[in-house]
Amino acid sequence: MSDTLALTRRLVSIPSHEDEQAAGDAVESWLREETDATVRRDGAGNVIARRGEGPRSLALVGHHDVVPPADEQVAGGGVDGNEYVVEKRDGRLYGRGTADMKGSLAAAMVAFRDADPTTELVFASFAGEEQGGVGARAAIDEGFAPDYAVVGEGSTGYSAPSVTDVAVAHKGRRGSTLVARGEGAHASEPEAGENAVYRACDAVDVVRGLDAPETTVLGQELQGSVAVTEIDGGSAWNVIPERCEVTVDERTVPGERVDLERTESVPGVEWVVDQDLPPMACDDADFADAVLDAAREVQDGRPEHVAKPHATDAGWLAAAGTTCVVCGAAEPGEAHTATESVAIDVLGRCEWLYRRVAESV
Repeated sequence: MSDTLALTRRLVSIPSHEDEQAAGDAVESWLREETDATVRRDGAGNVIARRGEGPRSLALVGHHDVVPPADEQVAGGGVDGNEYVVEKRDGRLYGRGTADMKGSLAAAMVAFRDADPTTELVFASFAGEEQGGVGARAAIDEGFAPDYAVVGEGSTGYSAPSVTDVAVAHKGRRGSTLVARGEGAHASEPEAGENAVYRACDAVDVVRGLDAPETTVLGQELQGSVAVTEIDGGSAWNVIPERCEVTVDERTVPGERVDLERTESVPGVEWVVDQDLPPMACDDADFADAVLDAAREVQDGRPEHVAKPHATDAGWLAAAGTTCVVCGAAEPGEAHTATESVAIDVLGRCEWLYRRVAESV
């Protein structure tokens, strides 16, 4: 456990919200120094290591980028280039990236080093997860295709406080823009133009009438959603607007999507997909059960299979054919906050959990 805690502190202290090079260097150098694995750094900044042999491959997956820190999370009060602040108190480690997800990343690195794997064991730390899975997609495009993967995003505290569960599914996110075009005119003669705001409002009415999909994965229910979150149109109080844009946030579930294409039935409206982060569904109940068995062995609580509301790199891996679960130290509400933290005992738990999975799957 001491190695996981020390490694977490080291990784968290390294800024990686704009430039991930130094964090990737730290991950790569530790793997080269501490393991006999084959270690590779690809053009996207991903660090991928392999050790062991067998008929199947199991990957422990994380990422070393983070979202921008709050000023109080940076030494010197937000001065560029300084280290991130890392503080230990009350059984927790505080700092940007402790929960999302350098803590679980460190646990996976130590487990990768110490495990006696039953098959080929792979470690991957991706770049650009917070930018829509840039690193994961690049790795997949270059042939990264493990048979199984445990993605170390947060799964602690879903079924009960402090219990590390195993997520067998998560939602995706599709962000769209409805672009309504009309014809400008003076507002004193509205009939001389085509009001783009009116057309946008008609498209919004279509969105409001659409049913969000739902599905069940290994007994876990996922309910999708769709909502208009922004609207922007018009140029002046006395001008009939010729353009209006509407932002739509859609939370997707495996195998189902809202039929947003129906908005294009409104004259002058175009539906544009800006981002599409895929959902994840574990397609192997035996693998999900094996990880759950490992989770039960390393803690006193009773972990369960759960579903996460947030997209992760597991979505990209699952879409490419890897059987995935999500299992990690972070609790709901910790990631991306000014008080981000992770429980130290849970970091040790995850180290042993990952190791047991590597030695049993």
